[in-house]
Amino acid sequence: MLNYIWLGMMVIAVVSGIVTGRIDEVTEAAIDMAKVSVEIAIGLIGIMALWLGTMKIAEESGLIRIIARLLRPITLRLFPDVPPDHPAIGSIVLNMSANMLGLGNAATPLGLKAMEELQELNEHKETATNAMVMFLAINTSSVQLI
Repeated sequence: MLNYIWLGMMVIAVVSGIVTGRIDEVTEAAIDMAKVSVEIAIGLIGIMALWLGTMKIAEESGLIRIIARLLRPITLRLFPDVPPDHPAIGSIVLNMSANMLGLGNAATPLGLKAMEELQELNEHKETATNAMVMFLAINTSSVQLI
């Protein structure tokens, strides 16, 4: 459905450009925005690589297990369907911590990693589990401490 919406918007832009005689401006804007999108994507790749690398180091050192163990009473109540020692708990805790500290760029890759790990536990891949919905609700409504 979303593909049709995008296609419709592009067709409307091109037709509007032809009708108004400004097709050159439409073409120039499309090329400029393509350049901007590549710059944004490259910037996000760097940020994701940094924070996912940091998370991997924290995982290997056992830091995530320690933090998850400290927050186990809270995570058990919030995510009863997720096993207490599953890696998803560590990713969820790190994502929530990053959000509370106001590190939105750090929270995004951690949140994506948490959702991937929660999807591994999902028996019905086409629908979200209760844990996924709870994580999404917490993630989108997080309170920033700093």
